[in-house]
Amino acid sequence: MSAMRVSLLGFALLATLAAAGCGDGSAPAAQAPAPQTSQGRQVQSTDPSAAGPDNAAGLAPGTSAAAAPAGTAKHAFPLQGKGSYSHDHHDYPASDIIANCGLNALSPVDGTVLEVQKTDTWTAKVNEGSSRGGLSVSILGDDGARYYMSHFASIDDGIAAGTKVAAGQPVAKVGRTGDASACHIHFGLSPACAKTGDWWTRRGVIWPWSYLDAWKAGKEKSPVAELQTWQNKNGCPAKATVDG
Repeated sequence: MSAMRVSLLGFALLATLAAAGCGDGSAPAAQAPAPQTSQGRQVQSTDPSAAGPDNAAGLAPGTSAAAAPAGTAKHAFPLQGKGSYSHDHHDYPASDIIANCGLNALSPVDGTVLEVQKTDTWTAKVNEGSSRGGLSVSILGDDGARYYMSHFASIDDGIAAGTKVAAGQPVAKVGRTGDASACHIHFGLSPACAKTGDWWTRRGVIWPWSYLDAWKAGKEKSPVAELQTWQNKNGCPAKATVDG
């Protein structure tokens, strides 16, 4: 086989691998349980104070998460002040960061705001999944992953769809809006998928606690690789499969 033919075959293989993106909306597989203590719940305490209707951003839908070049994505623990978070969550993978109402919630990543919900429309009577988060912010990280935080008391001025944010930048105040019984930040990680509106994916698809542990310790860690593995297996679901 000639050198030119080998080169062409190699180029074709790379092009095929690069074409992987969102799937056809197949239902996600069951998630592996998070590590727990003998009491069934493992909680990490933290004081990261030393660390530094929905609006669409108008980005094209259907773009898969892709890692940014090394060194371009920065992360920070998403709370300024004392708080704690569990290594488990009800119904689907996410973390609840328990903290006093009024503390600053911080952007966990350098990125661009995708969605902002500034009005709490949730009611127990209707219990609609799309409004359970109350006041919320969704951010597309420069690393290609989507970061979602909710139950805020208020959203900071200047935080809107399309706004550039930096890791550690205040974006909201901790609250208990939506379907929340205590002051906390719901924190979820997901592939960008539709980017806006797909609340069933946006709320979280992989366990965040190992990333929170790293950021709390001042270490850089991106969820992109794990999210890409999840997306390759599950695609971008077209609707919720767990009503949690």
